[in-house]
Amino acid sequence: MKTVLTIAGSDCSGGAGIQADLKTIAAHGLYGESAVTALTAQNTLGVAEVVPVSPDFLEKQLECIFTDIVPDAVKVGMVTGIGQMAAIKHCLLRYHAKNIVMDTVMVSTSGKNLMEPEAFEYYKKELLPLAGLYTPNLPEAEALLKTTIKTREERVAAVREFALQYKGIVFLKGGHGQGCADDLLFYKGEPLWVPGKRIESRNTHGTGCTLSSAIACGLALGFGVEKSVRDAKAYVSGAIAAGMDLGKGNGPLNHMYKYTNL
Repeated sequence: MKTVLTIAGSDCSGGAGIQADLKTIAAHGLYGESAVTALTAQNTLGVAEVVPVSPDFLEKQLECIFTDIVPDAVKVGMVTGIGQMAAIKHCLLRYHAKNIVMDTVMVSTSGKNLMEPEAFEYYKKELLPLAGLYTPNLPEAEALLKTTIKTREERVAAVREFALQYKGIVFLKGGHGQGCADDLLFYKGEPLWVPGKRIESRNTHGTGCTLSSAIACGLALGFGVEKSVRDAKAYVSGAIAAGMDLGKGNGPLNHMYKYTNL
């Protein structure tokens, strides 16, 4: 059985973070492992508190994983500070991790900062270049590139610059744009639009976590990059459209929509 490791924060409400990742991995028929970077107190209304784990304990989790059940792909999500980033970098390099997907999450959907401000430059210089594929949304790409991205032409320019700076494949998510929900893949030096229909729903908590984990599943299974991102986008769209409608705020996806009638 193929395996996928998620390195991310825990969401006690189950909609995002490692909980969303593990549900996604299970829904794809793969074996999921997790290294927790932080405990969060949150629900569909927002993030109340974040308690990071120590860098030493994070590194111990990763050592236990890589020295036993070696992952076929790795998804990196929420990372809070420089110490954690250094521990992740050390282990990814030491154990020659493959198929690394970086979900460049820095701020929660509700606006809570999930990364220590002083860690931002280290994140860009030391951790991001380790990935093979990145899944920024528009605000994240703007922050990392220090630019504004409004038009489709600016999106194309942004993914080119992102790939140039970080030497990887870029899948720029378009959900924060107006109108359609087209995403943009930059692969082998060429931009490829991946069209999508906007689904009007408030049940979008954890979409970024889910998408990046689904892409990691495709890569772990040996699918090509284009198939992996297209399949992942279709999976997320289906999980949103299934609409469980839980909670009082931005509700979670139905990760198991293919197997249940929830």
